[in-house]
Amino acid sequence: MSTLPPRAGRRCHNALNPLHSAVYFSPDLGKEFGEIGITAPAAVYFAGRSAALGAVGPGTVTATFYNFSHELVAAHLPAVWDIASPEAVLAARLRAADSTLRRLLGEEVIASSELAEAAQLALRATAGCTRHARPLYAAHADLPVPEQPHLAYWHAAALLREHRGDAHLAALLAAGLDPVEALVSHTATGKGMSPRWTLATRGWHRSDWEDASARLRERGLLTAEGGLTEAGVALRTGLEEATDRMDLAPYEELGGAGVARLTELGRGFLGTALAAGAFPADLNG
Repeated sequence: MSTLPPRAGRRCHNALNPLHSAVYFSPDLGKEFGEIGITAPAAVYFAGRSAALGAVGPGTVTATFYNFSHELVAAHLPAVWDIASPEAVLAARLRAADSTLRRLLGEEVIASSELAEAAQLALRATAGCTRHARPLYAAHADLPVPEQPHLAYWHAAALLREHRGDAHLAALLAAGLDPVEALVSHTATGKGMSPRWTLATRGWHRSDWEDASARLRERGLLTAEGGLTEAGVALRTGLEEATDRMDLAPYEELGGAGVARLTELGRGFLGTALAAGAFPADLNG
């Protein structure tokens, strides 16, 4: 039984993960990757997030990213590794994280004792993470920890994100949701990306979305209007609770006071980043 308050780990994740994810929406990432020859937006994302795995092919990325069309992945991998090595990609990603965080948070926050404290807390939490059955986490866990506190914080947030993400994929499989069904049901919660963003970035067609919606309606999970039914709400709630259970260890490692403090600090940094325009305005609309 956990010693933490209910959903404490999820709240902490929700405070840290968006700032980590903001780098993938940042123009700085496209700039840094363009300088090493990678310009297609999908290739930037696939290479940037999978480089820790090495020069992998499309099968590995389709499996570990879960909700992208294999055809879209295969259009860019493994060809992207002929343009730039995984090592060059990782270095470009870290440079983009540096410039993005400096722009979104400002130099005063970057140099603050609070950010240094948050980095230490987040790294302490990662000591509770485990590698087995978590390929994206395990690959990132083999990367060196950056020396600068803001980059160490971003790195630790990446580890915690991928640790939870790998667990979430197991929960999706157990719930019987295929990639598009997972996207449709998540969007129906009101917390996911808009269908327009999802279709534009995940490689699926409108017909795939409509077919997945029909399957969810047949299961009694989606209403005719596209909202979640009571059963659909229960399924999505259960998914998050299952993910919480599989992602508990890092937050237990940190302890209740540490989790509360890291959540507080993370929310502060995230608020500053959101005010600075960390994400596209129409991402959820």
